[in-house]
Amino acid sequence: MKYLLMVLFIASLAANVAGVWLVKHLYKAENAVRLDPLQLSVYPDAPTKQPELQRMVFFGDSRALSWPAPDLQGLEFINRGIGDQTSEQIRLRYTAHVQALKPDLLILQLGVNDLKNIPLFPEKRAAIVEQLKRNLQWIVQQARADGSRVLITTIFPLGKVPLERRLVWSDEVAPAIREVNSFIPSLAGEGVQVLDAFSVLQGETDLIQAPYSRDLLHLNAEGYSALNAALKPILQL
Repeated sequence: MKYLLMVLFIASLAANVAGVWLVKHLYKAENAVRLDPLQLSVYPDAPTKQPELQRMVFFGDSRALSWPAPDLQGLEFINRGIGDQTSEQIRLRYTAHVQALKPDLLILQLGVNDLKNIPLFPEKRAAIVEQLKRNLQWIVQQARADGSRVLITTIFPLGKVPLERRLVWSDEVAPAIREVNSFIPSLAGEGVQVLDAFSVLQGETDLIQAPYSRDLLHLNAEGYSALNAALKPILQL
């Protein structure tokens, strides 16, 4: 009995220590964002453009950040993705993180961080979706005005919802992804193409193929290899 009580005491102590660490970590992260809300300090410099290379810029959230550059000659790839950012943050940092780079092609992948908030604020579903659409449109229009071509990708499908996320998740996220993905092709036009990343990655309805999934929101290396296989022919045109 004493041994069992000792084990329970140690387990409880460990759980409390872990809880304190997590609260401190989250508190620190929250205040770091307050100091630099758009995280502009992540990319303080713009590298000099080489005139002999076409400059491709990945721009968006963690899904853009994790996208490895395809192996293609004559192209320079620069990544300006930042994890956890919503379309509002991404739009507001466009001037600092994209305009100075003068990309020949801007590759956009963003939106899931807006839509994952729908379970927390179900009454704001329509407003969240509309704001995302407006921000996508603004970035595309601004990039075109700056002389860049644009490749906008549809939002990736979701992975399986893990147990620890179910209390802050709902079935409303997947239909919202479909709604925004149906809107994205309307942005195509002169100098603007769409890569249907959702179709490349989808397995079961609304779900990513299991071999491509790292977790609920992110791809593994195989997933990005599939995307690059679809991206390369577009970049080689």
